[in-house]
Amino acid sequence: MNKKTIYLKDYLPPAWLIPETELRVTLAPEDTQVEAILHCKRNPHSKEPNAAIVLNGERLQLERLALNGRDLAAREYGYAEGLLSIPVQADECTIASTVRINPAANLELDGLYRSAGNYCTQCEAEGFRKITFFPDRPDVMSVFTTTVIGEKTACPVLLANGNLREQGELAGGLHFATWHDPFPKPCYLFALVAGNLVALEDSFTTKSGRRVALAIYVEPRNAGKCGHAMAALKTAMRWDEERFGREYDLDNFKILAVDDFNMGAMENKGLNVFNSKYVLALPETATDTDFDSIGGVIAHEYFHNWTGNRVTCRDWFQLSLKEGLTVFRDQEFSSDIASRPVKRIRDVNLIRSIQFREDAGPMAHPVRPASFVEINNFYTATVYDKGAELIRMMHTLLGEAGFRRGMDLYFERHDGQAVTCDDFVAALADANHHDFTQFKRWYSQAGTPELFVTSRYDAAGGRLLLRLRQSCPATPDMAEKKPFVIPLALGLLARDGRELSFSHAGRKNPAFLTITQKEQDFVLDEVAEEPVLSLLRNFSAPVKLHFDQSDEELSLRLGYDRDPWGRWDAGQHLALKALMQGIEQFRQGHQNITLPDTLKHGMAALLDDERADAAFRAVSLVLPTENWIGQQMAPLDPEAVFWVRQRLRALLGQELRPAFLRHYEALGKAAHRPYVYTTAEAGRRALRNMCLDYLLCCAPEAPADADMLALGERQYREADNMTDGLAALSAVVNADRERGDALLQDFLAKWQTDPLVMDKWLSLQAACPLPGTLARVRALLRHPVFDLKNPNKVRALVASFCALNQRQFHARDGAGYEFLKAMVAKIDRFNPQIATRMAAPFTQWRRYDADRQQGMRAQLEELLQAEDISDDLKELLEKSLWEG
Repeated sequence: MNKKTIYLKDYLPPAWLIPETELRVTLAPEDTQVEAILHCKRNPHSKEPNAAIVLNGERLQLERLALNGRDLAAREYGYAEGLLSIPVQADECTIASTVRINPAANLELDGLYRSAGNYCTQCEAEGFRKITFFPDRPDVMSVFTTTVIGEKTACPVLLANGNLREQGELAGGLHFATWHDPFPKPCYLFALVAGNLVALEDSFTTKSGRRVALAIYVEPRNAGKCGHAMAALKTAMRWDEERFGREYDLDNFKILAVDDFNMGAMENKGLNVFNSKYVLALPETATDTDFDSIGGVIAHEYFHNWTGNRVTCRDWFQLSLKEGLTVFRDQEFSSDIASRPVKRIRDVNLIRSIQFREDAGPMAHPVRPASFVEINNFYTATVYDKGAELIRMMHTLLGEAGFRRGMDLYFERHDGQAVTCDDFVAALADANHHDFTQFKRWYSQAGTPELFVTSRYDAAGGRLLLRLRQSCPATPDMAEKKPFVIPLALGLLARDGRELSFSHAGRKNPAFLTITQKEQDFVLDEVAEEPVLSLLRNFSAPVKLHFDQSDEELSLRLGYDRDPWGRWDAGQHLALKALMQGIEQFRQGHQNITLPDTLKHGMAALLDDERADAAFRAVSLVLPTENWIGQQMAPLDPEAVFWVRQRLRALLGQELRPAFLRHYEALGKAAHRPYVYTTAEAGRRALRNMCLDYLLCCAPEAPADADMLALGERQYREADNMTDGLAALSAVVNADRERGDALLQDFLAKWQTDPLVMDKWLSLQAACPLPGTLARVRALLRHPVFDLKNPNKVRALVASFCALNQRQFHARDGAGYEFLKAMVAKIDRFNPQIATRMAAPFTQWRRYDADRQQGMRAQLEELLQAEDISDDLKELLEKSLWEG
């Protein structure tokens, strides 16, 4: 079925509402029966007063359709192209339907499907139409009562949204459970779970004294791996009460962990379905990064209870209303409970490496898109992460107290409603008497704004003159962009590192300047001496900043900037200068790349800076990503990027070896035994493993140091936790093929029965930059631990090679491109969502040299010509190839 383009400008309110929905689902692997009763009412705000009832339904075997209790003949309704149309004269009616579906055959993992013998659902964005007939749009909100029926032996657990109303035995070995959700919700938040599951149970007492039953359901083999997730859930519930005044509303909160899942997790009201990756964790099977991610994702989905469920989006163009806002909330949660500077650096790194690249490609779109063919293609870094940056800028402009006033008004106005991004911004504006009219351009204009800054110091007047100019490149949807509102946070440093005071427009030391014009001048007064500028502190706006600073000034900021993000960013700029100079030399045929003294001394000082916590030092010692380096080049040369970055890493490891060894040994002695996951301990492990990584790093094609390889092997064999073990394994694998293979075989023998640990094993091999990796990836496709139908396995092997291993994927022979084309075509036959995401590296084909462009374009065109291509993939390919 070829979908048509849907436009935001064409939005119409639904002609019919469904205030109440009753479902009765009788489960069977290949023949599940779904009976639905929809209590329908004409929408008084509809612009189609005489419209028929139109319900979405796909891949449904219709057995019965009734209107007000009377069965309808085929001639009394129409069913074509996924739409069921029923003419109705009255203003209220009841529609009853009975359909049959096949969960076992549902390899799309969209709708109701089976995973490891258990039933679960994924209805966002348009999966509910594959379960039963319903107006599958987020602005039709209904109170659901769901009865789930299943075999008691195969499905001892029967779950759905809401509170348990009734349960009992039925004839023939069946039993049932009826769940009632008193809060109206769109059907994309519907959830059903059934199977042979066990639960970790706990409880939470809300600030008003209500007891909420908590349960995390998993397969029996995973029963002991949920403790961290449960603790994270309770911490998130308390934090949301304290920070945003949001109390949980149902009698229970349930989570299911499932291995087969297209996304990370889903916030279905009161019954969240999670990819098991974001629930299951033990020290011996999960890394510190896993523990951290679990806490963040658990919090994110829980926070959706208010920002997404109680107040939901009117249409899918408003997706960032719930996702951008909830990402901001989970970022704040993680910052409050761990290291705020490190969290900010990681989030900004994602924006600059992933979202900026998205903004510069053929799939560029505003935070609120103007049109789409397949909504699944818009679950993007732009909607989520750039959307969160928009929320953060409004928080900056209003301050914490003003932002909280706006949030309180938002919930007060719109609880139980489906609303728009404009409604959210209006609540913030009205609560603070602030005009956000111009700011809303961030929602409608795609692309990454660029901010050009020049400065001049007037010593006689003690003034600093700043001239700022903003521009935004053309994107496929819009050539000319109007000026954005950009909050520019800043500080001034003296040449000895002191923070200098200043005033602007009568205000002493303002935290930020507000840029609203294409070109704008600012005068900072009472500046006692010529300063070193620290601009865009805390990454106060998602822009590319162009401001020339010398190596000495960057080195000063790296050592003394009070803004942790600014300090990290200065180090990144210092390293980027060295990298770009080295790349230019490499492309001219010179391979004798040298390490600049400023970078060497800056990194050494950072490593030895005991004032900074270990986690900050660890993240700040990482050189800019290959992705970010590549964004500075035209055309992009992935071999040059890899070669020079690897060479500089190796030089740092060699020049600073005594310091790296000293810290490595000291951190090992200071480590807590046995393993505990705390922010401080995770930071120490991160810094120690960063030292090990530098010690084992060798220049491209150069042999690794035998003593350092032995050090890595010793850590691997002595590690009592996955964090240290995997870090050592990765360092050895990337340095020496023979020794790495021996450790990989040992790792496989230990962990081959644990699917999530095997994902790490697959990913590590796919991302290895050493020659021969593609041949190994092809062989791993046939390995028993790999399953093409499991999204986690596909992401671990295929995406790790094609998205992370830039050197090998972009090899001159084009074999990487042929590999990705074949995998995308194969996966698209049964799971279009995953296939389309896997194809993402192809969308950047125009950024490369002529030979690589030709190679990628040929694969795109061949994919597009295939028969029965999915709508998801077709939209991405056509936009990628569009010549407009």
